[in-house]
Amino acid sequence: MVTTADWPEQPVIYEINTAVWLGGLSRAAGRPVTLADVAAADWDAAVPEGAGAVWLMGVWERSPAGLAIANGNDGLAASFRDALPDLRPDDVIGSPYCVRRYVADERFGGPDGLAAARAALAARGARLVLDYVPNHVAPDHPWVTSHPEFFVRGDEHDLAADPEAWMTAGGQVLAHGRDPYFPPWPDVVQLNAFSPDLRAAAAETLSSIADQCDGIRCDMAMLMTNPVFARTWGGRAGPEPSGEFWPAVLGMLRSAHPETVLIAETYWDLEQQGFGFCYDKRLYDRLLAEDATAVRGHLHADLSYQSRLLRFLENHDEPRVASRLAGGPERAAAVAIATLPGATMWHEGQFEGRRVRPPVFLSRRPDEPPDEGLASWYRRLLASVAGHRVRAGSWQLLDATGWPDNQSCQQLLAWTWDGDGGGRHLVVVNLSGEPAQGRIPLGWPELPGRDWRLTDLLAGTEFGRDGGEMASPGLFVSLDPWQCHLLALH
Repeated sequence: MVTTADWPEQPVIYEINTAVWLGGLSRAAGRPVTLADVAAADWDAAVPEGAGAVWLMGVWERSPAGLAIANGNDGLAASFRDALPDLRPDDVIGSPYCVRRYVADERFGGPDGLAAARAALAARGARLVLDYVPNHVAPDHPWVTSHPEFFVRGDEHDLAADPEAWMTAGGQVLAHGRDPYFPPWPDVVQLNAFSPDLRAAAAETLSSIADQCDGIRCDMAMLMTNPVFARTWGGRAGPEPSGEFWPAVLGMLRSAHPETVLIAETYWDLEQQGFGFCYDKRLYDRLLAEDATAVRGHLHADLSYQSRLLRFLENHDEPRVASRLAGGPERAAAVAIATLPGATMWHEGQFEGRRVRPPVFLSRRPDEPPDEGLASWYRRLLASVAGHRVRAGSWQLLDATGWPDNQSCQQLLAWTWDGDGGGRHLVVVNLSGEPAQGRIPLGWPELPGRDWRLTDLLAGTEFGRDGGEMASPGLFVSLDPWQCHLLALH
């Protein structure tokens, strides 16, 4: 069994939509299934080999007030029917990011069920990750009436001038939650990041969450940074504090929970702020654009920065990768994600090639035939990377060289891992729809003077090469479109 102190430097995280997952298990079992009574085989399946953490997305108590607002929104209703044509009223349970209380929802088994889930995951060598939403709460959250000073407040003039942006509660006019680039979210109320009292309450909330899990994923974390919050709310939030929100709040959290890993969903180059890992949205965008040059440029960033990034190809906020990339491009991008430094995240349903991303308000998704071949390949990828300790030791980005009449090497991405225990691995990805050739000089000084065996961990093939040639002019590589090598050197 793992403990919270056992977090690896480069964790592999598997995201599960709790409501959808438990709903599927319940229909299969013919009875309600909660986190307290998930079958052992289903827990086994929830922890792919190589994964060291499971993010149970959306376990907290959802808001009845938020659900009523969602059910009255024509735009949301249309999106629900688009994802689930046979939509039923009980499929809509409200947004997991419209949190009424940070208490596990009773329909999922309540606090006891959540504790059972954490124990089941720990018994399988996996840590539990849960959500925290810093920017807003539900309109029926207890703070709305007990602590209106925690919120961005307006007056009757604001409400009359822009009723979509403001609401009344407990005799107060409060702002709906928003980010600076989109209309307000009608089902949530905006917290005031500049309020010292809110910062202290946020630290207490985070501490209560950390009591129940091993890692916390912080939703839209950049919205609470001073420059973004000031741009969004101007003078309505009061004077800008001298210190940033996250260092202040996380500093308070660390006194009680120094071991908890914090993950930030953050964009706009506002990474770090004291988090263990931050979303690597730029890599995601560049991989989906199938732009090898842009990906290579991104990977030239300082390793200390890259090692704190969370790499992914999909999550509950992004379209299913199978709907964006064909089989070959998807596999090439997945090999890159799986073998780069930093944390990696994989989404339940991604392995099986699901194409429909259900809105987070729903507890059911459409039936889709699983791609068993793709699922087997994904699981082999994660298991191979973990079992052979591919990402152990030091990482180095490599350049492939070509010839005057053949510059297809520009489409090759390559890097090595030099394991602490002597294991050496080379990854080469052809991120293009055309064949690519090149030579990749390998910098290990002991290569010359002997022959080496190279085993492709995914294809299962093996071949020999002269060490001197691999050092200079370099290992010759010829890859078909979207083909990859995941090589172990012996």
